[in-house]
Amino acid sequence: MSYPDVRPRRLRRTPAMRRLVEETKVAPSELILPMFVKEGLAEPRPIGTMPGVVQHSRDSLRKAVVDAVQAGVGGIMLFGVPARKDATGSGGTDPEGILNAALRDVVAEVGDATVVMSDLCLDEFTSHGHCGLLAPDGTVDNDATLAAYAEMAVAQAAAGAGVVGPSGMMDGQVGVVRRALDAAGYADVAILAYAVKYASAFYGPFREAVESSLVGDRRTYQQDPPNLREALREVALDVAEGADIVMVKPALPYLDVVSAVREAVDTPVAAYQISGEYAMVEAAAANGWLNRDAAILETLTSIRRAGAQVILTYWAVEAARLLRARY
Repeated sequence: MSYPDVRPRRLRRTPAMRRLVEETKVAPSELILPMFVKEGLAEPRPIGTMPGVVQHSRDSLRKAVVDAVQAGVGGIMLFGVPARKDATGSGGTDPEGILNAALRDVVAEVGDATVVMSDLCLDEFTSHGHCGLLAPDGTVDNDATLAAYAEMAVAQAAAGAGVVGPSGMMDGQVGVVRRALDAAGYADVAILAYAVKYASAFYGPFREAVESSLVGDRRTYQQDPPNLREALREVALDVAEGADIVMVKPALPYLDVVSAVREAVDTPVAAYQISGEYAMVEAAAANGWLNRDAAILETLTSIRRAGAQVILTYWAVEAARLLRARY
């Protein structure tokens, strides 16, 4: 049969009809809000390259997390910005460092009402800005870094993190973190593995958010953007090492990778809609070049349609409210 007997437009006639036959829906509980907390702040500090996003004080962080819980988001991912950095990123492993202190604050405030996640990486804490410890020749020392990640994971678990997110793209990082957590009595703490993290041009605004000290780039350990099969190899290794969730980062430029990962594994798949993706929509909307709310929901739907059931996005709270109003 063909036109005029078959008319697909019948199923697009009204908003109610379109909602009825939607193939992909985004739920607020699938959204994770990345949040930044800076040591020593008395009040939130706006991030210029990410309109609407702030570096939180410890007090404002607690209030913002309660707001996120009330909006129905699935969880938060916490990043710490220390007052002092050093070559080894010691602030990341310090039980009293800003990230671990903030984790305790958040857990005390909301308990198990949301999933509290923590970024497990040294880049925010190192004076050189790399994700790992440096060898004498200036390269990132993979194996020495793994020992630091193990210590950092245990510190975050002790502070109350329910999920740790090793994001440095060191070989073997998931296995080392899993063994360290288990040995320390934190077998129930889950690992969200940044299994596929590309050396992307879209990270720029994030560097301001965490006050990155990086000079140069991270191309020797983050993935090369042209490569897909390599991404699937990284995912397979992380799953074998004990990853509970695997993530692709960035999201929008790599929807094909998200889809391929979804087909390859039976663990939950996450995607991180990163700072540059956020900033370009905000900038275009500020110039009147697109409908901001519609663009937010369309980008999130595309990530969900590609196969990610967990989405990290700076719009998590706002999107959750938009979704509730829509449905």
